[in-house]
Amino acid sequence: MVYILGGWQTDFAANWARQGADLADAFSETVGAGLAAVDLEPRDIETGHVGNFVGDLFAGQGLLGGFFGLVHPDFDGLPTSRHEAACASGSVAILAATAELEAGRYDLACVVGLEQMRNVSGQQAAQNLGAAAWTGHEFQDATFLWPRAFSDLADEYERRYGLDSAHLMRIAQINFENAKRNPNAQTRQWAFGEDSFTLDDEANPVVEGRTRKQDCGQVTDGAAVVFLASDRKAAEYAARRGIPLESLAQIKGWGHRSAPISYDAKVRASADQPYVFPQVRRAIEDARRRAGVTALDQIDVVETHDCFTITEYMAIDHLGLTAPGEAWKAVESGMIEIGGALPVNPSGGLIGLGHPVGATGVRMALDACKQVTGQAGDYQVDGARTCQTLNIGGSTTTTVSLIVGTEAA
Repeated sequence: MVYILGGWQTDFAANWARQGADLADAFSETVGAGLAAVDLEPRDIETGHVGNFVGDLFAGQGLLGGFFGLVHPDFDGLPTSRHEAACASGSVAILAATAELEAGRYDLACVVGLEQMRNVSGQQAAQNLGAAAWTGHEFQDATFLWPRAFSDLADEYERRYGLDSAHLMRIAQINFENAKRNPNAQTRQWAFGEDSFTLDDEANPVVEGRTRKQDCGQVTDGAAVVFLASDRKAAEYAARRGIPLESLAQIKGWGHRSAPISYDAKVRASADQPYVFPQVRRAIEDARRRAGVTALDQIDVVETHDCFTITEYMAIDHLGLTAPGEAWKAVESGMIEIGGALPVNPSGGLIGLGHPVGATGVRMALDACKQVTGQAGDYQVDGARTCQTLNIGGSTTTTVSLIVGTEAA
C-alpha cells in the first residue's frame, strides 16, 4: 500500500508572468511549501517525479526534474524524472512514483505537477494544447481545437441518447459555486449575471460548435505537490508525529488505460457499446477492483475531469452514477452537489478551481487526500472516507483513476 502524507498547491488565480515568476520559481515555492506543510525535510525525499504536459511549448523549458536541484542542496543527486500524458500527466507521475515505492526501490517520493499557461495569447495556448490531439490529422478546421473536439462529444451524446444543454450549464454552475468555497480557486471571486448560464450569445458566447464560454475549464498557471510513502515509511512518519497510521490517506486502487489518439477512432470503436469511451469505464472499474470497491455507495466523493461540461457529463455515467446516457438524472436530482448523495468536484473542478494541465492529476490526488482526512475546509464533504479521482488526457487517449481512502474506510 502507498500512503499520501499530504501536500500543497499554489493559488490557481495567480498569473506567474505578471508576478515576474517562472516555472522554476513556482516549482521551488511548491516543493518548499509542501515540505513545510507535511513536516518533512529535503533530505527525507528519496525520489522525485514531475507531471508536466507542455512546458517546452509554453515556457521553452524541458528536463523539469532538474528543478529539484535548485530547491535545496540536499536534492543534488536525487533521482528524478518527468512524465507526460497530456492532461493526465500528473496522475501518470503519481503512478510512476507508486511503482517505485511498491517495488521497494525507495520509501518516500515527492510528486510535483505544474504548468504555466497564461504567458501566451489564447490562440497560442489553444495551439500548444492541441499537441494532445493527432497533429495534422484531426480538427484542423477548428480555431480552438479542444472546445471543438468536446463539442463533437456533445453531438455524439445528442445522437446516442439526447442531450439538453441546460444540464451542461447546471454542471458549470455547480462547479463555479463550489469554487467559491475553495481559497485556491481561480474563479472564486468571479461574478455571473442572470444569463451567464443560458444560450445567450452575449452573456455566454459560443467558442466552437456547441461549446460555450461557461462550458470550458480554465487556462491556468498552477502547481501542486504530494508526498507518497511506503508502508514502512508511513508507519515511521505516523509514530514520529504521534498520530495513528490509520489516519493517513492511502492510494487503495488505481486504473490506467489508453486508447488510440484519434477521437473518431474511439467513437467508431464504441458505436455498439453502452459507453462512449470504454477505456474510461475500464480504468474506473480497474481502480475499484484493486481497492475492493464493489458498490457505488462505498465511494463518498469524486474529483473528476471537467475540462468541459460534457466531459463531466460523460464521467457521471461512466462512473456509474447513472446508466449510460442518463447523466442528466444525477444533475437534476442534486446528487452531484455538496450535500448530495455523491458530490462531484467539491473543489470546483477544472471549471471552477482551474486547470494547469500538468498539475491537475496531482491536485486531484491532493484534494482526495484532504477529503478523506477531513482537511478540505469549506468544501469538505461530511463523512468522506473514500474518494475516486478520474483524470483524462486528450480525447480520453489516456485515463487514470485512483481510489484514495483511509484505513478505517
